[in-house]
Order: sequence, then structure tokens, then C-alpha cells
Amino acid sequence: MQQSPRAGREGDVLAVVSQSGPTVSFYDVASDRHLGTTEVPAEPHELCFDPTHRLLWCSTSYRSGYYHANSGRSTRLTAIDADSRRIVEVIDLAPEHGPHGLALDPARGRLYVSVEGSADRPGGVVIIDTATRRPLGRIDTGAPGPHWFAIDPTGRRGYATNKEAPFVSVVDLDQGALTAKVEVPGSEGLAVSADGTQVFVAAPYLGAPEGHTPGIRVIDAHTLSVTATLPTEHVVVPVHVTPTGRLLAGQLRMTPDPASHLGRQAPGRLTVFSATTQERLGELEVGLFPLTVHSSPDGRLAYVACVSSSTVDVIDLETMSTLTRLDIPKRGEPGAHGLAYLPRAA
Repeated sequence: MQQSPRAGREGDVLAVVSQSGPTVSFYDVASDRHLGTTEVPAEPHELCFDPTHRLLWCSTSYRSGYYHANSGRSTRLTAIDADSRRIVEVIDLAPEHGPHGLALDPARGRLYVSVEGSADRPGGVVIIDTATRRPLGRIDTGAPGPHWFAIDPTGRRGYATNKEAPFVSVVDLDQGALTAKVEVPGSEGLAVSADGTQVFVAAPYLGAPEGHTPGIRVIDAHTLSVTATLPTEHVVVPVHVTPTGRLLAGQLRMTPDPASHLGRQAPGRLTVFSATTQERLGELEVGLFPLTVHSSPDGRLAYVACVSSSTVDVIDLETMSTLTRLDIPKRGEPGAHGLAYLPRAA
């Protein structure tokens, strides 16, 4: 008999951002019970869990709204105690602004934060010391709007996607320098394979002119060139690679709506590929506007945060079935965004 996907998860917690909350909500992974909510500075976007210091990092990109549809860029990064769920510190990154993508290197004690550019300099990546919670430096990415950021398993190379710029920025994290630009249409989310040999990039970006096949560009990390495109019917924003080698992609289904920045939504789709063979393994319906995808440490469960419906779909990847849908509190538009899985403390 197959073991229940909930088995052995007692004490594990799922953290979910609500942009208009503005909050981070916490749920018991084994039972889906709501454990509490932490108010954070408006308007939170992404989450990243540091298991060494038991800190949950939350980026605040804008005072309100989205990229190119906001009331001003924020400069704040919030550190939350993962167990007490209390804010430890709000770090002001000024003059850096528009912090968004978060990537952790626990071995070196570094948190990488993508930030948007300004009139006097391009966008870049700010390096945070996770012990002192202070900036160590900055790496330029050569584009105005680096949005998502990921590092390889060695912690020596990073990749930033750029919405309008037609390339993925490749940075050397030891040298602190931009080393290459891989030609890709303006792009959204990205993920690196477990062995570091491939980078999966969602492109074109949401709102891009027609003319590019929607899907996932596969970059060879050795040659730094695109070797394949995994086509999808609709534009993909979030991508994620599970520890078991599944590539998860969230497809948006929408039509323009003058009354909403987010458009008129239809249920999105989670599409699952093999990260090694690139075979399509399955697909199922999720909420409106999937914006973030994450998985449990064993790769059995997937979590899909959908910003327009403000829901999180919890999916069993072995059976490709939806176990439940969490309703994330919001105070307006938008709703659910960043996700983090917090294993229980040893």
C-alpha cells in the first residue's frame, strides 16, 4: 500500500505570502490547519527559508502593485523567526530598491537578493550575510529589471532572468561579476537542475509582444546556450525543480481586462516535465494566475500559489491529484504569492 503523502510531516509548516494582506500565513503541512499570521511591510512578494538560522526572509518589492504597475519601489527585506513567527528585523537596502528574487547559499551563509536598476546604474544582486543580516556587496546584472534569481548547487554561479532584456544574466558569485549573457526572450521564473548542468527559464515574459513560442527554454550550463524549448500552450511564469527531478511549470490562462492589471483569468495549469528526459509527465488545473511553485523536501508534494484567486493548491505529484486548496486571506488585489516549506526544528 502506498504511503499517505501526509505521513511523517507532523511539525512541518508551509508559509505563504499575501501581497495585499500584507501578511505571511503559516499552515500545518500534515493537516492544512492555519497556525497563525504575521503582518509584514506592504507589499510582500517572495519568501526564502534559512534552516541554519531558522529565519524566513521576505522581500518587499513595491509599495503596492506589480512590476511596471506599482505606486513606487520598496527598499525593504524582512527577517522573520520561523518558530515564533515574529519579525526579527526589517532591513533597509536603500539606495537599492525593488528587491524581489531570493536565493540562499547556506554553506557560505549568503542570501542573494535581486534588485531593480535606476537612472545611474543597472539592476543587480545584493549579497546579504545571513549571520549579521547585513549587505556584503552588489553584483551588476547588466539589465534594468532582474526579477528572479537562482544559484547553482556549488554556490559559485548565479542566474538572473530579465523581463524586457533579451537575455539571462550569468554572474560569478566568487568574483562578484557579470560573466555572460545567454540570449533568451524577456523571461520570468527560472530553476537550476540538481546537478547544476541545466537551467530552466520561463519565456517569453508575461505581456511580451507576440512572436515567441511560450514555454521553457533549457540552457546548457557548460556552453551557456539554449539547447531546447519545452513548449506550452500558454505563458509560463513560475518554474521549479523538485529534489526528485520533476520540472514544475505554472501556465497562465488569461485575456486582457481594462478593469484589472491581472487581466481576466481562467483556471491555470500546473504542467510537470522530467528535468532529465524533458518528457511531459502530466498536467492538472490549479487556481487563477499561478505565480509561485514550490515543493516539499522529498519532492512528493507540490504547492502552487495563485495570486488572483489567492489560493494555494496542494498536489500529490505521485498520483497527479489535488489534495486540497488553501484560501489565503487578502484585503484586495493581489493575493497569494511567495511560498516556503519549513521543516520542523531538529
